[in-house]
Amino acid sequence: MSGKCKEYRHLEIDELLSADQLATEKENLVKDDISIGKKDLDLLYDVVASIHAIHNLEKLLQKVLAKVKEVFQIEGASIALHDDLAKEFYFIRTVEEQKGGGGKASDQMRFADDYGIAGWILKNQQSVLIEDVSRDQRFTQELSIQKNLQTNSMICVPLKTDKVFLGVLYAINSLAEPFTSKSLHLLEILSSTIALAIENARLYGELQNRTKALESENLRLQLELQDRFNKQGIIASSAAMQKVFMLLNKVMTTTITVLIQGETGTGKELIARAIHFNGTLKNRPFMVENCAALSDGLLESELFGHVRGAFTGAIADKKGLFELANGGTIFLDEIGEMSPAMQVKILRVLQEGEVRPVGGSSFKKVKFRFISATNRDLYEEVQKGRFREDLFYRIQAFPIQLPPLRERREDIALLATHFLEQYSTEFNRSGVRLTPGVLDLLSRYRWPGNIRELEHEIERLLTLSVSGEEIRIEYLSDRIKGTERQIDADDKVSGNLSEAVARLEKNMVVDALEQTHGNRSQAANLLGLTRQGLHNKISRYAIKL
Repeated sequence: MSGKCKEYRHLEIDELLSADQLATEKENLVKDDISIGKKDLDLLYDVVASIHAIHNLEKLLQKVLAKVKEVFQIEGASIALHDDLAKEFYFIRTVEEQKGGGGKASDQMRFADDYGIAGWILKNQQSVLIEDVSRDQRFTQELSIQKNLQTNSMICVPLKTDKVFLGVLYAINSLAEPFTSKSLHLLEILSSTIALAIENARLYGELQNRTKALESENLRLQLELQDRFNKQGIIASSAAMQKVFMLLNKVMTTTITVLIQGETGTGKELIARAIHFNGTLKNRPFMVENCAALSDGLLESELFGHVRGAFTGAIADKKGLFELANGGTIFLDEIGEMSPAMQVKILRVLQEGEVRPVGGSSFKKVKFRFISATNRDLYEEVQKGRFREDLFYRIQAFPIQLPPLRERREDIALLATHFLEQYSTEFNRSGVRLTPGVLDLLSRYRWPGNIRELEHEIERLLTLSVSGEEIRIEYLSDRIKGTERQIDADDKVSGNLSEAVARLEKNMVVDALEQTHGNRSQAANLLGLTRQGLHNKISRYAIKL
């Protein structure tokens, strides 16, 4: 296919019928004692110019036949295309112009490719001029697809390229004067152009069909991915999340180490669960620990286990999560909150594949898939010396970046509806609906707490509502209703232009810092600024962090 497409792109009009080709044909005609003039060349060029840019096969054939009739002043024209696999010819489209009438389409008709004049041309690979068809045994009236036209004389020429025989062009009944050798040669000159145009149209049609098939297959796969992950509780249809789904589809069939990065509340644990429970380890253990929730001592005991008497309260041996996850997956959330001492211990487990319980004297071999998550920019943490570089490169073999909710606003209505249904059942509320105004404000709000904040807002709305009620704007939290006030304020900007721009700039900086919890690098990235540029604006507007 790629070779054909390349061939198609280079078939321009000057290649189909160049001045040199016409000059050569003219010399051949002179040798045959056939005079050809500028008028004849102009007529041929008229046909070429009218068809070279048509890529639809049906429209191309219709235009070709109409132009051939017009230029050669004939009563009818047809093209029989050749089906090499079926060993048949078939008429796909004809043009008939009766007196006082227009063109009309003909039904497709097929016949064996060794039958009639077309069969003779295929076998002999040469043109034929028949002055009186009634005296030619090759002609059969049964193949006349122009029912209202009595065929008396005709010229038939093969349509072929260097690689393939495409069909036969019929010119029927000259209106001006009987067909001549000059008419035959002119049609032969034109036939190569028509053949290339037909081949181009076929290739173009095939390319379009392949493209449409790929688009349909891509859509089917996207919907399949979306449905699969929706079942894991990941509700999304946005382009940003489709990219995440594609990454998940690739990674879940492997056991590669994964680092999930995203702001708080974006659903990092859901992604980790989707990877495990759709992958090859789905029937093995899945162990979870939040590294920010425990002190170093407790975290070490949870992850590595301990032996009896290791510390006060250690009344029995206890297996750690690394050992419990053996053969399965362990997911460490907020790994960026670990102390440097704990980072060293985690690095050893990942490098050596063995753990030693707290207070123990021997190591135990373990093998598991390691997935971690963080809301920090770990690369920046490495640069600041707060996260070990060797551990960073160990855990980020396959990074997945989750977009914040403000970057996937198309999903807000889906998520809101999902949470509404979920909590309607839990709170025994039936028939509760969100008004369009509420959905609009939910979609406009920036959601610094992301999906978790949206979930709690819907939960709160249902707490305030009763069955069968519409949830109106006044039920929303003040911070979300403030979005509406901000919209009104934006429409009624007061003061001069520089003051208005300064207010807008300050608000955007404050908003970015709030969303990133004061992380200046992330805020600068959101605003499209350098870190120094953001620092300058913080100083200029005396923004307190």
